[in-house]
Amino acid sequence: MDSSPTVQNHSKISDAAQETYQKERIAHWDQVADGMDKRLNLGNYYRRRLIEIYQFWVAPNQRVLEIGCGQGDLLAAMNPAEGVGIDFSPRMIERASTRHPQLEFMLGDADELGHIREPFDVIILSDIVNDLWDVQKVFEGLAPLSHRRTRLIINAYSRLWELPLSIAEKLRLAKPTLYQNWLTVEDIDNLLHLAGFETIRSWPEILWPLATPLIDSFCNKFLAKVWPFRVLALTNFLIARPQPKQKRGEEPSVSVVIAARNEAGNIRHILERVPTMGRETGIVFVEGHSRDNTWEVIKAEIAKHPHRNCQLHQQSGEGKGDAIRLGFREASGDMLMILDADLTVPPEDLPRFYNALVEGKGDFINGVRLVYPMEKEAMRFFNLLGNKFFSLAFSWLLGQPIKDTLCGTKALWKSDYELIAANRGYFGDFDPFGDFDLIFGAAKLGLKSVDLPIRYRQRVYGETNIQRWKHGWLLLRMAVSAARLLKFV
Repeated sequence: MDSSPTVQNHSKISDAAQETYQKERIAHWDQVADGMDKRLNLGNYYRRRLIEIYQFWVAPNQRVLEIGCGQGDLLAAMNPAEGVGIDFSPRMIERASTRHPQLEFMLGDADELGHIREPFDVIILSDIVNDLWDVQKVFEGLAPLSHRRTRLIINAYSRLWELPLSIAEKLRLAKPTLYQNWLTVEDIDNLLHLAGFETIRSWPEILWPLATPLIDSFCNKFLAKVWPFRVLALTNFLIARPQPKQKRGEEPSVSVVIAARNEAGNIRHILERVPTMGRETGIVFVEGHSRDNTWEVIKAEIAKHPHRNCQLHQQSGEGKGDAIRLGFREASGDMLMILDADLTVPPEDLPRFYNALVEGKGDFINGVRLVYPMEKEAMRFFNLLGNKFFSLAFSWLLGQPIKDTLCGTKALWKSDYELIAANRGYFGDFDPFGDFDLIFGAAKLGLKSVDLPIRYRQRVYGETNIQRWKHGWLLLRMAVSAARLLKFV
């Protein structure tokens, strides 16, 4: 028996059901729009808090698309270079266009975005996925509007709040809603995966949705981030990126930045051992007030290796962090790498960082010394103990696993570093190492960090520049800074 008529009939029924679903919601949100200036709404604090959270994660002057933009207040608060809002409610679009004439608002369904051609840096879906007919189809429609650096930022109500929200609506204290999908974080993560996206991090927000002096700030900036209170939060956030494409285009150029202080005996080995990667590999030396003849040795060795593309700079500031920032500023490669001049991480491992970045395994590749056994004396016991403690602390604070915060070998795209540098003012010039400037900046921009285990070798020349107790105290201060600037915000 031919079953195709049955399948076709089922498709028509589904389309009719979806059409009814959409019409109900359009009529509902038109009605909500018409009543927004009249209704006493305790959700004003909730919306202000959402704006604070999104402003933290979305850097200004980017191209931003919001699906389900309502009256456009959230989109406008992002201060976009170009802002586009989509909503299926004609009355909401009218309000948005009147309130924010500098932005572009379009009437349309979330799952029909084919008329938009240009990709966006950030795509926002705030309190909309629980209201969509086909969430996977909407996510799939966002893929053509995304590039490598695009970040999807999503927030959705937790089902634990279904009853409280229903009571608030009946008391006319909150905007009314129709029945919801009530998707969990795991549900949304799975739908993103099916649609070609990868979740970078997820976390809860807003434990106390009412404006109450002192209480709202304490509950929402602190308690909502710690167990067991975090499971009671009103909304869940996710940041996702497009899953990497395996096909390679033109090979990128690479700049390997090396901060060298009292490392004269290692310079020749660096030039001999750094491999050629990508279209071209440059080596950027930054010498930092050495007590030995490191500066003279670097100049001499560069002259002996004319086939290597080398730069040499002498820092005027202090510390490795200052040296790395100088090297990155002067580097010309599409990809930036850091290699410690002490060669405790073998230069021969650098192609693994290159491949991980080119293949899209992550946006920020961080070397890890704490997986494989170390050579004798490679790291002293208390240094190892401190590193393990801080790896646990920073993984919790950053919302992504990071096993080794102080391994000097790291890799990232120069375009991502430039965005980190442009937004460095949020953290300030606080990091003498250079590692946390990158780690914190990458976390705030929603870059996907990936740990890459390497074997840590003994130093064969000179002495370590790390002072375990002094720098351990600095690490503790940075953990506090991360908590204040990244976690409890």
